[in-house]
Amino acid sequence: MSERLRSEDMAFLVTESASTPMHNATLEVFSQPEGDRAGFDYDTLVGLIADRIAFVPRYRQRLRTVPGRLASPVWVDDDDFDLTFHVRRSALPKPGSIEQLRELTARIVSRQLDRNRPLWEVYLIEGLDQGRFAILTKSHQVLVDGVSTVDLGQVILDVEPELGDTVHDDWRPLDSPSPARMLADAIGDTLRHPRTAVATARDNAESTLRSAGSAGVRALDALGALSSRRASPDSPLSAALSEQRRFATVKTRLEDYRKVRRRHGGTVNDVILATITGALRAWLMTRAESVHGSRTFRAMVPMGVIDNDLEPTSLGSQVAGHLLNLPVGESSPVVRLHQVSYALKAHKETGRAVAADRLAGVAGFAPTTFHALGARVAAAQTRRGFHLVITNVPGPQFPLYAAGAPMLESYPVPPLLPGHALAIGVTSYDGHVYFGLNGDRDAVPDLDVLAQCLVEALEELVDSASDSRPRAPRGRKKVTTT
Repeated sequence: MSERLRSEDMAFLVTESASTPMHNATLEVFSQPEGDRAGFDYDTLVGLIADRIAFVPRYRQRLRTVPGRLASPVWVDDDDFDLTFHVRRSALPKPGSIEQLRELTARIVSRQLDRNRPLWEVYLIEGLDQGRFAILTKSHQVLVDGVSTVDLGQVILDVEPELGDTVHDDWRPLDSPSPARMLADAIGDTLRHPRTAVATARDNAESTLRSAGSAGVRALDALGALSSRRASPDSPLSAALSEQRRFATVKTRLEDYRKVRRRHGGTVNDVILATITGALRAWLMTRAESVHGSRTFRAMVPMGVIDNDLEPTSLGSQVAGHLLNLPVGESSPVVRLHQVSYALKAHKETGRAVAADRLAGVAGFAPTTFHALGARVAAAQTRRGFHLVITNVPGPQFPLYAAGAPMLESYPVPPLLPGHALAIGVTSYDGHVYFGLNGDRDAVPDLDVLAQCLVEALEELVDSASDSRPRAPRGRKKVTTT
């Protein structure tokens, strides 16, 4: 019997539309391999993925709809699987700039994945200046659950320039069940789980409305925006979304966050969130928005946890949602930091919080997978009402390689939820902290201003750590979000 899409995953398909594609993405920048090794090109990437795709068998499966939509779709092997359809090649006009790379990334992540095929794509982007290239991966939310499947970006990277392990792969697609078999299985599942059948019928009705045409999509998206505005009435980040995105990146030094932490206490994660808070405050001021003392932005911040009730090897059990009010109305950067630290204190004192070094040591850990899990957690909790999603994942503090090519930078591209015009992803890697800002093209035309505000907000905190104030007491455990 084929594996059926879980009910919680069905919601991602129902929510998806041209204005809200439900996939996670990661943009990684590489330099060419050193020494006598041949340069990294399209054939290299295809060969690398061909060698590693056996580690993620779901990436060779597609969803098949049950006749009459009596139950959720089932996963079946793609009997026409074509690796070169999913691994694509693009290029910037040499010498390509980071600005051009961001624009190309925004255009690629704006497009939905083809539901008739396995739900992922990888792009090799050539032509960057200094001989560099980039790899952009897209994986649908239903694909990466941290239980059955991790992100493809996790398995194509090695800790050494030499190629890592491969799997002997003589894969042949299994026969798909016949329509009659699928129908019989669906009826059986309905009799065994009537509540699930009711939820499936409701989801299918909403999915039908979305597929009926742009009017239905606009109506549902408007309801999402309205719901977001009701929960967050004073937020410029609540808006009906367009079908296009903007993408901005910011590269900062990890040592700057550590310096602030040593001076003022808290954790590196606290400093990152305080930096984002200061950037949002400055960005609002550039828009002539009110930043009165009591104003806050409510953020969904998925965080690493220990859950002893679930399988310890399940990455999906390592993430839980946490709501945090970012004090954008506070003018002092140091007070903002202390307020953020205090707000997170309850989570840390539950005993379930995970230190960054422990999270990074989880078997099979990779930032791409944990960003995907964080986005899943946030999408499942939209009814709690928040302004934006912030996923922050501690990556390894040593270089990673793709077929010998050193990875220089890694920027997450988190998806936008209905009615949410901005999402922020953060990854620390090899001595730096990388911000990926995904914004709606119409609702956030000044995304580059927000990116600059991030730089200035960090500088403000670093300056505050350079004065003669006494250092904060040590001894607090380091905690990270995902």
